[in-house]
Amino acid sequence: MRGWETEQELERVLLVGVDIGEEEDFEHSMEELGSLAEACGMQVAGIITQRLDAPNKALYVGSGKVEEIREYAGQCEAEVIVFDNALSPSQIRNLNQELGLPILDRTTLILDIFALRAQTREAKLQVETARLQYLLPRLVGMHDALSRQGGASGSMSNKGTGEKKLELDRRRIEHRISELRKELAEVEQGRNIRRQRRLQSRIPQVALVGYTNAGKSTVMNRLVEQYGQASEKTVLEKDMLFATLETSVRAIETGDNKPFFLVDTVGFIHKLPHGLVKAFRSTLEEVRYADLLVQVVDVSDSRYRQQMEVTRQTLEELEAGDIPMVIVYNKSDLSDRAYPRLAGDHIYMAAAAGEGLEELLALIKERVYADQVDCRFLLPYDRGGVASYIMEHATVSKQEYREDGLYLEVNCHRQDMEKYKQYLV
Repeated sequence: MRGWETEQELERVLLVGVDIGEEEDFEHSMEELGSLAEACGMQVAGIITQRLDAPNKALYVGSGKVEEIREYAGQCEAEVIVFDNALSPSQIRNLNQELGLPILDRTTLILDIFALRAQTREAKLQVETARLQYLLPRLVGMHDALSRQGGASGSMSNKGTGEKKLELDRRRIEHRISELRKELAEVEQGRNIRRQRRLQSRIPQVALVGYTNAGKSTVMNRLVEQYGQASEKTVLEKDMLFATLETSVRAIETGDNKPFFLVDTVGFIHKLPHGLVKAFRSTLEEVRYADLLVQVVDVSDSRYRQQMEVTRQTLEELEAGDIPMVIVYNKSDLSDRAYPRLAGDHIYMAAAAGEGLEELLALIKERVYADQVDCRFLLPYDRGGVASYIMEHATVSKQEYREDGLYLEVNCHRQDMEKYKQYLV
């Protein structure tokens, strides 16, 4: 795993990409790979690409390209070579032998970033699980040469040195993965208990989703600062890929008895490793329990439509594609869009500047409290518990103490109206 270093100590990396015609914008994909490398504490020393009909099974790049990569790596003093796609174990082994430098692929890079950013116990467990699951099938490639030394199948005593090492490594990793899954199950149980408490409160849950670095944490922080409780903490907010990995939940008090829980989630990215989605599934599943999704989009990025498609695909994978959604076109101040501006379920705003927060809050309340109804209750004075419940969970516009009971004109949830319909007037 790479750590944060001073500018003088940054690892110099050479990026290598193969364009097989499947990428809608191959150049942008390579730019994003460079951003991932920088987010991992590296310095991009050079970029080299090749156009092929299909990746080379043995070397990923064409056999004639290897020499060019070796020479260019020497010229730009690269210490590591990073490839734009996931490599097979044999490709990593072959490239390492041919180039004589450490070989990373896009998946390893993202896993390294997640390992650097993980702060909570749950995130650290999830990242370690994903890293080990990615490493496990690659042990064969790493030890392939040594394994050929060994004898026939059977007991460990019949195996060669390489085969024994491979078997021991595999067993250690499988054992560690099993331990991690048990620990994650305990953490997930606590998460489920907290989630059930929120669901039982019937306070709506709103989840912020979207591409990494679109501004989700900024939107959350501005809302928390203006409408959150004094004890609520803001989340890390930084202009970098995957600045935050933890799913944070904050209570937003609107001042009119229409509160909601706001959830900040892990950002999505093009080619997000499946193992990470799987490892972070319990965290990402908070999205599935949301009453409303707020997709935050960096509208100043020329690729924002493609990023929205990545978000759509990831939500489908999480079985959250059918949840109602509003779209926040964030960073409108860096584009030519007028803001703050509402257009149906779309809002143009600039969260960092605090522009559009009131409009966003109104839009969220309108959507999550769509089942609110206006009604009038006359509550006998001996039903103080009912009166307290309605006063706490509804917006009271009129209140009168009459001879036959407490008269209330309120805006409340339709279920509450049905629950106390015997007191309707």
